[in-house]
Amino acid sequence: MKKFISILAIGLLFLNSAYSQINDMRAISEQVSNVSTGKVDSVSKWKTGGVVSVNLAQSSFTNWSAGGENSISINSLVSLFANYSDKKNSWDNMIDLAYGLQQQGDILMKTDDKIDFTTKYGRRASKKLFYSAMLNFKSQFAEGFNYPNDSVAISNFLAPAYVIAAVGLDYKPHKSFTAFASPATCKMTIVADERLSNMGAYGVDSGAVTRTEVGAYTRFIYQNDFMDKSISILSKLELFSSYLNNPENIDVNWETIINFKVNKYINATISSQLMYDDDIKIEEVDANGNTKTRGAKIQFKEVIGVGLNYKF
Repeated sequence: MKKFISILAIGLLFLNSAYSQINDMRAISEQVSNVSTGKVDSVSKWKTGGVVSVNLAQSSFTNWSAGGENSISINSLVSLFANYSDKKNSWDNMIDLAYGLQQQGDILMKTDDKIDFTTKYGRRASKKLFYSAMLNFKSQFAEGFNYPNDSVAISNFLAPAYVIAAVGLDYKPHKSFTAFASPATCKMTIVADERLSNMGAYGVDSGAVTRTEVGAYTRFIYQNDFMDKSISILSKLELFSSYLNNPENIDVNWETIINFKVNKYINATISSQLMYDDDIKIEEVDANGNTKTRGAKIQFKEVIGVGLNYKF
C-alpha cells in the first residue's frame, strides 16, 4: 500500500506539472497569435485544446459474506492537440498519454499505459486535399506483466515501440474529420529490452532491436463535441499492410475516447482500444500455470472512470 500511495503522489505531481506547462505553452501561443483563451478568430492560425483527467476508485470489504478483495485504483489521461492552418499550409499535432494502477490485495498491477504522439504537415493541393507527411510514435511508460505472474515482464518502455513515417494525401472535408492515405509508409518496430529481443517478441528477429516494414497506411480521425460540449468524442482508426510480409494480414489500431461532462470539473470518461497485429503472438496461462504461445488474436481494452477532469 505504501508503494501504491508513493506512486499515486508522484503521478499527481507529474500531472500538476504537466498541466502547468500546458497552460504556459497555451499562453505563449495566444500572445504570438494575439487571440484570447485558445479560440480561433480571423487573426489566429492556431487551434489548441485537450483533456486532463484523473479517476479514482476504491472498494473495501470487512466480514462480507459474498466475498471480495480490497482494492484501490487510479487512472490518468492527458489528451492534447495543437493545429496550425493558413491558406496554403496545415500542421496537426496530437499527443495522448495514459497511465493507470490498481492495488488489489498484495498485488500492484498496471491497468493502463500509453504514449501516442503524431505530427503531420500538409501543403494544400485543393480546397479539401493536402500533400502530407506524417510521423507517429507509440510506446508505454513502464513494464507490463501477464498477471497473476508479476515477476517476468512481457513489455517495457520502448519494448515495444512503433514508429511510422508516411507520405501521402490528407483529405479534410470537415473540421471534425480527416482521412490520411499513404502508399509509401515505413513502419519500424522497436524492442529495446534485451530479454524480449532475444525471445523475438513483437515480430523482431531473435537478438534484433528493430524490424522495418514498408507498406500502405491509412489513418482516419474524427473529433467533435455534442450537446453544447457536454459530450466530446475522439476516435482514431489506423490500418497498415506490409507489401512483403503477408499483405493480406492488415494491422488494425482503433482508439476511442468519449468524455461526458457532469460539471465544470467532474467528468466521466470511457476509453477503448481494439488492436490486431499479425506479428504479436498472444501468451496464455493454462490451469496448471504453464504458459503457451497462441497465434495472433484481436486485442481489446476498455477503461471507464469518473473523476477530476479539465477540458480546454
